[in-house]
Amino acid sequence: MPPYEQASVGISGISENRPKTSYKASVDLVSPPARRAGLADRGQCFLGVSLENGNFAPGKLAAMLRWIAGRFRRCTVLVGDSIHRITLASTQGLPEDEALSRALALGDRFIADTRALFEAERERTEFTFLRCSEVQRWDSYAKHHRGLTDYRRADRNFRESVDAFGRRFHARYSGQLAEADLERRVEMSAQYFLEESAIFACLAQEGLSVMVYPGSFGTLSEITDGRHPDAPEELRRLTVVSLDLRRR
Repeated sequence: MPPYEQASVGISGISENRPKTSYKASVDLVSPPARRAGLADRGQCFLGVSLENGNFAPGKLAAMLRWIAGRFRRCTVLVGDSIHRITLASTQGLPEDEALSRALALGDRFIADTRALFEAERERTEFTFLRCSEVQRWDSYAKHHRGLTDYRRADRNFRESVDAFGRRFHARYSGQLAEADLERRVEMSAQYFLEESAIFACLAQEGLSVMVYPGSFGTLSEITDGRHPDAPEELRRLTVVSLDLRRR
């Protein structure tokens, strides 16, 4: 659920239960690569969901669920509601309270609008919804978030990796920004990454060590590949499966 990955369709584009276009999901990349062969042996995974993201339109989501159902007995669907407030605040200039309220509502609507797609695969896989806002209330979340924040402050390579992604994104998609505005957005992008990664660490601590997502992760993949050896152990244990979605 990389920060600020914007949708080609809004959440309203998910309101129809029947996909209009059929897609096929396949593995694009596994981090670290050595764990690719034993994925199905894990038995369970979690699917990261980015709100207002075109990769979660009905046809694409249905393809991901088919792929998951063919390999895992259980799947936790991690809905990125509370962290989406950072995207809304950064890209739309919404106040914090309004951004959070809207993000939570978008998460509720995603679950309501897509439930039938998950029900279609329940005979093969047990799907359970979990909101990021729920995980952020766990005791373990504060510990992991504090650890990641301290690590970013102390480790130059990690800090530069986290900040570089946000800088590349905003330089590419936000047009000509004043330097102060760019730096503010880069910092919000880093905030998103730290919160998101702390949530992933919480899930890994609970035994959910395989993450599935229709896209790639920069710094997180670097962590799982061993390039940030002092990152939290829970994140280093993660296996990140990036899916490619193509029209049939």
